[in-house]
Amino acid sequence: MFNKIKPLVSEIKDDLLRWRRHFHKHPELGYQERNTVEYIKEELLSLPNISVKQLTPTSLFASIKGAKAGKKIALRADIDALPIKEENDEPFCSVNEGIMHACGHDAHTAMLMGAAKLISKLSDTLKGEVSFIFQHAEELQPGGAKELVKAGVLNKAQMIFGLHVNPHRPFGSINYNEGIYCASADNFNIEIRGKGAHGAYPHFSIDPIVIGSQIVNALQTIVSRRIDPFLAPVVTIATFKAEGAYNIIPETALLKGTWRSHDEKVREEVPKLIAKTAENIGAIYGAECKFNRVVGGFPVGINGEKALDVVKKVYEEYLSKDYDLYKEPKPMFGAEDFSYYQQKIPGAFLFLGLGGGADLHTPHFKLNEDVMPIGVSIYLSLLHHLLGFEI
Repeated sequence: MFNKIKPLVSEIKDDLLRWRRHFHKHPELGYQERNTVEYIKEELLSLPNISVKQLTPTSLFASIKGAKAGKKIALRADIDALPIKEENDEPFCSVNEGIMHACGHDAHTAMLMGAAKLISKLSDTLKGEVSFIFQHAEELQPGGAKELVKAGVLNKAQMIFGLHVNPHRPFGSINYNEGIYCASADNFNIEIRGKGAHGAYPHFSIDPIVIGSQIVNALQTIVSRRIDPFLAPVVTIATFKAEGAYNIIPETALLKGTWRSHDEKVREEVPKLIAKTAENIGAIYGAECKFNRVVGGFPVGINGEKALDVVKKVYEEYLSKDYDLYKEPKPMFGAEDFSYYQQKIPGAFLFLGLGGGADLHTPHFKLNEDVMPIGVSIYLSLLHHLLGFEI
């Protein structure tokens, strides 16, 4: 069957390039993807047999019902970009200053559009229904997935799949984790209020910079001494801000950071330890240290066993002669709000190898565009196995 799927996908290669390059040239940040959504909507509405709904101002939901009854399968792509200034020289580089598709979401969106275009033409023999979720704000907490789940994008869906490009894996390879594949992600602030003073007379101060430095060092013991090492989280302070001067000790300082975990119980234990550590250190010096958990983190990402069984069967039946399938040795500490979908229904999140190049989330990231037909072929193979259609 893959001998029929592959040439079918090759017919839309020009569309994939056109779509992806448009998105790359006109990137938009999370919760601002209005022009992106309008472009996707215009392209999808030109297809036969497709229903398109805008459930939020910056996301899109489309569905194709087959002529016969069957399962309902969901596919998802993230559509937002990053606040990064692009430093490439391609003719379709970003024209939006300081914004770039540096994580491959432009390709993810184009691949999902490609699957929709092909399935729309095959719906007469399709057994079931396919949902296409074009999700906003994957890069920005609280994330778009949580909002779309609440809006009902998974209603009656039995299974969901997602793809993400990865420059660290061989080109065209399909990579997966059994069980946990990514960490939870939560952010926090610590506000330190001490007492300002002249830099020549530090003994009159309650120095928030010294206190903040003690807190930064002490937080590392949460990972090394307070949590089971087999469940060790990541605790990172990424911002330390204090508005002083050469000769002025400020009154306040602000720490901002993130904690990541592969265990939901540890995820909830860590913020208590962070808060207690900050409060106790502040008390030693006579300062007030206030911990604030930023609302809306991402849960641990877990691939469902049923969905992975489908992936493995599809690989053997359709893809094994052309591509390699790799089981990842360990989960990543990066986060992915696809995990919200997987809390509701079985789902598998797969990585598609780019075979090198600059890393994701960097200004020099470039996509090997030849990977996009492979992604569409994976989607079509999954749908053919689960729903069946004639080619």
